Amino acid sequence: MAITKVIDIVRRAEKILNDEGGVRWTRLELQDWINDSYKEIVLIRPDANSQTATVTLAAGTRQKLGDAGSINLATALRVLDVVRNMAATSTKRAIRFIDRRILDDQLPAWHAETQSVNIVHWMMDPRTPKEFLVYPPATTLAQVELAYSSVPASHAIASGALDPTAGDTTVINIDDIYANVMLDYVLYRAYSKDAEYAANSQRSINHLNAFNAALGAKTTMDAATSPASVTPMTQRGA
Repeated sequence: MAITKVIDIVRRAEKILNDEGGVRWTRLELQDWINDSYKEIVLIRPDANSQTATVTLAAGTRQKLGDAGSINLATALRVLDVVRNMAATSTKRAIRFIDRRILDDQLPAWHAETQSVNIVHWMMDPRTPKEFLVYPPATTLAQVELAYSSVPASHAIASGALDPTAGDTTVINIDDIYANVMLDYVLYRAYSKDAEYAANSQRSINHLNAFNAALGAKTTMDAATSPASVTPMTQRGA
């Protein structure tokens, strides 16, 4: 759980911008850019806001994260993993990721097989990140534990409460390790506002580069320290 406050990022941004009264860059603007940073971070690192849920599947093989009649995760951006069977009448066994081409080659009619409450495999195509496939086809009673990514909720703190001296205790809606990259994103957007000045244009570019470099470094580090049995998310395709 994060402990970094939204006003902490506002305070640090204003100090670097030499605008501690919030005159040139309003605090509501800074808050908007904090909210925008969530979207950019999760776009690059979907696992930055990963969550798990037990969901009920739709009948058949294709599952949609936003399907109001089944999974119903309207804010979900992409599936990260389908972990295990959860239905009371299921075996509760683990579900393994598989390349869809294996089933297509060996069982060309697998989409038409008998529906089951016990899911054995799941597949996804990165071109359709809000959908995934299951084998065997699911019944409407099938339930699975699902890991997924979503954009953190936006903040809507009043301007007066964003004053770093006001004592607002709202914390950021993402892990504290992303606080520095959020600050770089806010500064990138702030200096972009005055990009007609050469110095600010370069500062803007520098903070955007720092934002991208930090997220890229974390991606490299995570790949290097992940258990060998875990398939990197970027390699999971159908």
